[in-house]
Amino acid sequence: MTETAAGPGMRETVLTIEGMTCAACAARVEKRLNGLQGVSAAVNYATATARVAAPAGLPARELVTAVEQAGYAAREPAAREPADSQPGDEGAADERDAADLKRRLIVALVFFVPLTDLSLMLSLIPSLRFAGWQWLLVSCAAPVALWSAWPFHRAALKNARHGSASMDTLVSLGIIAACGWSVYAMFVLDRAERGGSFRQLLIHASGGGIYLETAATVTTFLLAGRLYEARARRVAGQAMRELAAAGASDAGLLGPDGAERRVPASSLRPGDRFVVRPGEAIAADGEVVFGHSAVDRSMMTGESVPGEAAEGDSVIAGTVALTGRLVVRAARTPSSRS
Repeated sequence: MTETAAGPGMRETVLTIEGMTCAACAARVEKRLNGLQGVSAAVNYATATARVAAPAGLPARELVTAVEQAGYAAREPAAREPADSQPGDEGAADERDAADLKRRLIVALVFFVPLTDLSLMLSLIPSLRFAGWQWLLVSCAAPVALWSAWPFHRAALKNARHGSASMDTLVSLGIIAACGWSVYAMFVLDRAERGGSFRQLLIHASGGGIYLETAATVTTFLLAGRLYEARARRVAGQAMRELAAAGASDAGLLGPDGAERRVPASSLRPGDRFVVRPGEAIAADGEVVFGHSAVDRSMMTGESVPGEAAEGDSVIAGTVALTGRLVVRAARTPSSRS
């Protein structure tokens, strides 16, 4: 979590949110934060962050508590300087999540394939059953329904503790219901029904453990989807962090008297004039009011050849002035985007 200025009497805070599994989770966290007096928040699911504008006197711990009350975790402001942080720290959680999902998906696939064939054959063709067939199906289904599906169960339990529900709740209930009915059918209903023709058993029997295959199928395919989503979120988050890192951290703000002073780039407001020297990144989108320079736009547009910027031309935040000094009037600033 980091803090920056957000206007008179306000403080802008960036919280790192943990435990979100879908866009509905981000909406729930955003609603809880916006419910605090004087707080305006925007939650980004791709980067797992919440940008919060709060009164300067509001303790940061209250923001964290609000997130925890919604059923998620948030990190408080770090005591270290930004220079001490490592570039890969923000993406470490996404890396761990993707690795954990991959392990669970591999285990699910290992048991899903034989379980699918066995459950269909032994449930629909009673003559193929043997002593202990129920235990064989349960032993194949348990690792998938319990360990591989644990992320869904864990999220459902968290939601239940806070009186809410999400997609994970539906998935968890579906897996539990399918496994529960199959166990009851195999050990109670099918055991009581003996004899009769194949047609009678096929029509009237409970179906044994056929729903164990359904539970394993749902778990496996949803884990695969969750894994691809985690990888896409990691790539998107990394791209957004690199884009943010390319921007200027401070700017040379020109006062009404023409005096220049260094201020954080996040404190710029539309209409402010700031100086960009050769080699510096432009701190905000705006219009050149004085000067002439070649501008490297490759970070934003992919153009390999620098373009010229002179009075009246528009410039983009994050691009770099190469040859000359510019005075830019800010049009769209970091604070006006949040």
